[in-house]
Amino acid sequence: MVQIEFASSIQRYAQIDPVQCQAETLRAALDKAFAQQPALRGYVLDDQGAVRKHITIFVNDQTIADRDQLTDPLQPDDSVYVIQALSGG
Repeated sequence: MVQIEFASSIQRYAQIDPVQCQAETLRAALDKAFAQQPALRGYVLDDQGAVRKHITIFVNDQTIADRDQLTDPLQPDDSVYVIQALSGG
């Protein structure tokens, strides 16, 4: 099963334990996590359903390729990490 974890900095807004689910795409996996903790959806995704600029999502050790449609494919043993993006100069 795919495992999704949200960084502790994100969990200040809404607590959620790691989610294990079956999903073929990142969107499907995130939808299952958001079903458990709906408050996270608006923090992670914008009103168009794309990943917000202040959020970074990794599948295993790779940044996702599709921040708009979340079509990145997932394998049953993948780990998804949702973290706040660092910015500044």
